[in-house]
Amino acid sequence: MTILDLIIQRKREEITISKSKVSVQKLRDSDFFDRAGLSLKDSVKNGTGIIAEFKRKSPSKGVINDQMQPLEVVSVYENFGASGVSILTDHDFFGGGPEDLSGVRNHISIPVLRKDFMIDEYQLYEAKSIGADVILLIAACLSPQQVTEFTGLSHELGLEVLLEIHTEEELQHINSEIDLVGINNRNLKDFRVDLQHSVRLKNQLPEHMLSVAESGIYSIEDFNYLKEKGFDGFLMGEYFMKNKNPAEAFKEFMSNISISKQ
Repeated sequence: MTILDLIIQRKREEITISKSKVSVQKLRDSDFFDRAGLSLKDSVKNGTGIIAEFKRKSPSKGVINDQMQPLEVVSVYENFGASGVSILTDHDFFGGGPEDLSGVRNHISIPVLRKDFMIDEYQLYEAKSIGADVILLIAACLSPQQVTEFTGLSHELGLEVLLEIHTEEELQHINSEIDLVGINNRNLKDFRVDLQHSVRLKNQLPEHMLSVAESGIYSIEDFNYLKEKGFDGFLMGEYFMKNKNPAEAFKEFMSNISISKQ
C-alpha cells in the first residue's frame, strides 16, 4: 500500500465522521458560502503566476515548519506578489485543518486554493463553506468521470478547479471545463522528482490550457527553467516553508527572480 493509498483510506474515514456531525445544509448556512469567489485562473494569467503554499509537514519530508501561523505567512505572500495561496487542510499527513483556510480568508484579497484529497462531493461543499476559491482534484485518486462530475459541481458552487496530473494516462482526466491543469513534478507514489518528465507532459496538454508546475521546485534555477518551458503557474510550498521565516524567504525569492528577469 502506497502513502497515497493510506491517505485516501484515512480520508474516507474522516469524511464519514464529518458527514455525521455537519450536514450539507449546515455547510450551506456558513458565512462564506454565498461570497463571490476570486479567480485563480485570471490571477495566474495576469500576475506572477506563483501560488505560494502554507504547509506544516508532509509524508515525504516530515515536519517542515510547525512554528508559524497561516496569516502571518500568507499575508506576506500576498504583499510581495503571489497570484494566489495554497493551504493544506489535511490534518493527519500534512498537519493542517479547515480552520487554517477560514482563518485567513477575510484578511487577504487573492484567491485561496484548498489543497486536500478530494474524493467526495461533500468536500466541495465544505471547501466553499470555509472560504476557498479553488479546489484541487488529484487525477491519481479519481476517475475521469468523477473529475467531470466534481468540476461541474464546483462551478455550480462558484469554485474553480485545479486538476493535478503526473502521468500520460492521467491526461484523459482533463475536460474542457477544467480551469487549470497542474503537473506534479513529484510522483505521489514514490515521491521522486523529475522536472523533465513534467515538461514532456506539459507539451501534451490541450492548446490554451493554463499549466501549473507543482512541487519539487527547489531553487530559482528550477523556477526559471520551468518558466522558460512555458508553465503559466508555479505552486511552491516547501521552498519557503522550510525556512525559519517563510515570509522572509518569499520576499527574498521575489527579489531574486525580479533581478533575473532584468
